[in-house]
Amino acid sequence: QYRQRLANERIQLAELKAVLADVLGERGSELIANLVTRYDLRQAMLEHPLRVAAPAELRWFVAETDALTRFRPEVAAHVATRLLDETRHWLMRDLLPRAQAQGGQKATGESNLLAGLISEASPAAFDRWSPQQWEALTLRLLWRVCRQGVHGVKPHLPPTPPARRHRDMLLDVTGIDTDQWVNDILIRFCSAFLDQGLAQWPLPGRDAGFFRCFAQLYGDAANSPLGWLRNLPDELNRIRETGLQPLDSIAESLTLLGVPHDEYETYVTSTLLALRGWAGMIRQMEMRADRAAYPISEGTLEAYLAVRLLLERLAVGHLARAELDFRGELRDLRTTIQHQAQTREQENTEQRAFPIFQLAQVLGLQPSDLANLSKHDWSWLLAEIESFPSIERRRLFHAAFERRYRTQVLDAVSLHAARRFQRVEKPRFQIICCLDEREESFRRHLEEIAPDVETFGVAGFFAVAMNYRGAGDAHFVPLCPVVVRPQHWVAETAVYSLDDTDRRRAKTRRLLGAASHRLHHGSRTIARGALLTAGLGALAGIPLVARVLFPRLTSRIRRSASKWVQPPSITQLDLERNGTEPGPEEGHYGYTLDEMTNIGERMLRDIGLTTSLARVVIAFGHGSSSLNNPHKSAYDCGACGGNAGGPNARAIARMLNDPRVRHLLKQRGLAIPTETWFVGALHNTCNDEITYYDLDRLPPSHRKEFDEIDDQVQEACERNAHERARRFASAPLTLSFKAAKRHVEGRAEDLAQTRPECGHASNAVCFVGRRSRVRGLFMDRRTFLTSYDPTEDSSDQAILTRILQAAIPVCAGINLEYYFSYVDPIGWGCGTKLPHNVASLLGIMDGAASDLRTGLPWQMVEIHDPVRLLCVIETTPSAFEKIMAANEGIGRVCRNGWVQVATLSPTDDTIHVLRNDRFERYTATAKQLPQVAASVDWYRGWRDHLGFAQVVG
Repeated sequence: QYRQRLANERIQLAELKAVLADVLGERGSELIANLVTRYDLRQAMLEHPLRVAAPAELRWFVAETDALTRFRPEVAAHVATRLLDETRHWLMRDLLPRAQAQGGQKATGESNLLAGLISEASPAAFDRWSPQQWEALTLRLLWRVCRQGVHGVKPHLPPTPPARRHRDMLLDVTGIDTDQWVNDILIRFCSAFLDQGLAQWPLPGRDAGFFRCFAQLYGDAANSPLGWLRNLPDELNRIRETGLQPLDSIAESLTLLGVPHDEYETYVTSTLLALRGWAGMIRQMEMRADRAAYPISEGTLEAYLAVRLLLERLAVGHLARAELDFRGELRDLRTTIQHQAQTREQENTEQRAFPIFQLAQVLGLQPSDLANLSKHDWSWLLAEIESFPSIERRRLFHAAFERRYRTQVLDAVSLHAARRFQRVEKPRFQIICCLDEREESFRRHLEEIAPDVETFGVAGFFAVAMNYRGAGDAHFVPLCPVVVRPQHWVAETAVYSLDDTDRRRAKTRRLLGAASHRLHHGSRTIARGALLTAGLGALAGIPLVARVLFPRLTSRIRRSASKWVQPPSITQLDLERNGTEPGPEEGHYGYTLDEMTNIGERMLRDIGLTTSLARVVIAFGHGSSSLNNPHKSAYDCGACGGNAGGPNARAIARMLNDPRVRHLLKQRGLAIPTETWFVGALHNTCNDEITYYDLDRLPPSHRKEFDEIDDQVQEACERNAHERARRFASAPLTLSFKAAKRHVEGRAEDLAQTRPECGHASNAVCFVGRRSRVRGLFMDRRTFLTSYDPTEDSSDQAILTRILQAAIPVCAGINLEYYFSYVDPIGWGCGTKLPHNVASLLGIMDGAASDLRTGLPWQMVEIHDPVRLLCVIETTPSAFEKIMAANEGIGRVCRNGWVQVATLSPTDDTIHVLRNDRFERYTATAKQLPQVAASVDWYRGWRDHLGFAQVVG
């Protein structure tokens, strides 16, 4: 994939060379074996693909393809000509006379390079040879020289460390994986123990803890299983009778397995990582019990490890007896396996010679020069090649890939910032969105439609960190970044009316709910399940088919039918608390007046909205609605912990509309005009629909103005859908705005749709600064936009520090989640969506049983460019260095390279880039940016990533 990007110029060859030169420094000019510089050797390995293969495959390739008859396609013509000419001279002047002196060309043995290569040895015969014959002879001679040269040279790479776990060693010897046996038991037990409400029956003994619950469930000798688990009940009963605690059991198992004390840490780590999804979830639930509806107690991870080691003891002991006839103590098993393991081949001549054979062609290394190398020189050359393996070459490709995009970003920001845009002087209305990069296009289109609008970006929880329970929710969920532990609880309650319509709907809801509950439970039993499947199975298929063939129409019918049972549409937030301590009980919900004032002040000062407030200010949270999607939380708001941010937007609007809060804010020097009204709203990023909250509270004086604003917001949603639709293969590039809106609405309701939206795919930049510095810049939905006005910050950068403490964990976390899920879609990602099933309401598994898959599915990242987040912050290098020094979390993320950092001067277009722990001034390479009248003029007709452009219409 890197080479594909190099071919289509997404990676520039000049950037790749520059990265290599930076890495090598002065070492690049060193001559290797008196043949080629280190820089030229590694550049050739980067620029040209090197075929590698298993020994048998490589021998077949050499024998059956034109590898020994035709130069590689990328060999330059002048290099090929020189190789042919020099080889011919070497043959005529040196090799042929030497072979004739040894008894002719029929001599055999490796000492004669010509042995078996030619059948005629006279100059007259060579004069009759075609260029193709000379080419084949040159390559065969080069191949023989390379094989002779590497023969007997010791490998330079460190040997592979020996397997430490018994399972690894047994797998090498027997081909049987005991982890599959152990994982099969643990997956079922962990999914039941950690269940958050999906299971039909609770796990017996869960309250006793993981260790005791497992012993109780599997310790019944009457239900003793066969095979490798035969002795499990006896072991569990012994542990229960002796009162062994999990840590004691862990120590006992390590001793019985014969693990040396100095290997404990490595052995335990690899054991926990053997089923990393479930073990990781146990650890996460221990650390963040506040995020679980049914939390677990501390020490569960220790109990899990104790159970796993116990099961591993039984599994490896059984396998060793069955396959290796091992009858000794388990502690001696690893030594026994090492003696029985077959000795692996330490060297393969063809495998080591073939990279040099390929490089010699593209570099023009003469066979004669290679043949004259000493074994020391061959060892030197091999060491250089083998010390630049595939993973290191990919690292440099990636650095060049990131460097290319970083150059484009910084050039665009520098050129655009030089235009000195001013803040909208008298905004007609103002929009506050989440910093989410999907809102970049929504804000851009709205600004094109309404030039007198002013937009802001902030972490989508709007500084309202809360545990929230909606009117139809069973539990509280935290709506804030995962690094924050909310200390307040807010509940939504329905405002019921007493008319006959509401009574009838409430009665109907209860009847339908009870019937649905009985039907659901009945379908899980053998008798009633069979009857219900036979009797109602065909009817159940009708809505399923309709959701696939006519998703948008089916959704409209469903919504129309739901009006007969819908609850009252008017609800309220229990937002204010008087005197009591915050808690999850009624009467302890909400915030005090001072706390609401602090939240409102923080949010407004953070984004710089302290003056020139418009009559209408809309706060947009965001979420995503899609059908049959186990990864829905990954499409919702990252700043709200993977939940929709509508409640946070609604809460901040309610707080800032409160006259008492405004009075306190005015005393703090932040005056909100009496005519300003805040509206909370939710932007659905999947179907581009807008939901407004508490419009019944909107003053009549603002109604007409709000309706006009809403018309422009709806138009912006249509244009936003149009820009999004270009990335969907099912959407023609000729769609109109309205047709694009219908298309995304259909995707959100399609039961069979694996890609309801692209989510955060393609995110790459986080801009922290005034919107006026980048307003009108087309950023291709790749930039997190966080509003920050450096002119209103204090000398200690308190506001910027506060912003970065939320923005960097949220944005970097999202970016790295996509990065790793793309780079390693099976290990760090979770493969394809198609076999995924929800497990325990905690995560997903492949099929009926697997590890708890981490990361994102391929359908969410397939169009993503895996680059580390580039943070462009409107501040000075010295100010940012102080922030990193004072905040360990920010400093660690930035200095250790998890994100890239650049600063934009608050007073001009000067940019500095953080490299090697210090800031260096950046010089733009581009002179100007393309200009278009509207965003659609730039992206129309394109599906792939686009560069930057200025929207000047």
